[in-house]
Amino acid sequence: MVTAVTTAPEVSGRQTWVSPVAGLRHTGTLAWRSLVQIKHNPMELLDLSIQPLMFVLLFTYVFGGAIAGSPGDYLTFALPGIIVQNALFATMTTGFGLNTDLTKGVFDRLRSLPIARWAPLAGRISADTVKQAWSVSLLLGVGMILGFRVSGGLLGLLGAFALILVFTLAVSWISVLVGLMVSEPEKVQIFGFMVIFPLSFTSNAFVPAETMPGWLQAWVEVNPVTILADALRGLLAGTAAAGPVGYSLLWAAGIALVFAPLALARLKRRV
Repeated sequence: MVTAVTTAPEVSGRQTWVSPVAGLRHTGTLAWRSLVQIKHNPMELLDLSIQPLMFVLLFTYVFGGAIAGSPGDYLTFALPGIIVQNALFATMTTGFGLNTDLTKGVFDRLRSLPIARWAPLAGRISADTVKQAWSVSLLLGVGMILGFRVSGGLLGLLGAFALILVFTLAVSWISVLVGLMVSEPEKVQIFGFMVIFPLSFTSNAFVPAETMPGWLQAWVEVNPVTILADALRGLLAGTAAAGPVGYSLLWAAGIALVFAPLALARLKRRV
């Protein structure tokens, strides 16, 4: 009688080859793992929900009358900018979660499994993209309750969604690189505040550029946050947006082309 002998996949050192289809399945499983963690850590969902709502309410009702004459007029102008700022801050959760997995040994345990090497990172990024979609939907929903109207129709709404997700997907590579370089997850958040905060407030996300000094206006015009906010305004309002949309996509492509290879090379050295 012949006994069948099965050979277990190699789990240390090198990994056996994994097909792209299997890799995608692994990515989906790990993305679901990241999303399910919200059930055990509801504070993460609150961070994705409460902070954006606070920005919308505070900016609309505290600054709206002073800047635009009425909260409703200011909401029409500022909501796309608030969405951009919130989305950029949310990209830092990718680096934060990645650094946490690395420092706690989760990546080492995943490497011992017969899965695609790129699946843990792709799963993390995919899950964070879903969280981004939730946050943008929440902001738009609350904005509509407060009086914001999407004049660009369904195509404009879908275009705005696609653009913000593509842009933040590119920016997430910066977060991945930072998460791989720092020793503690909290340092990713510190980086976010040091870079995203001044970028947001030296743009036209919250106030028109015409109210700023001339020397600052020159920077505001080329600031990617300004360009992305103008693109969302155009798409949601149904006005001309081809220029800002095109420049936003160029910014996204440039960021991804620079930081994705750097992040992947750093990840390869670290794990």
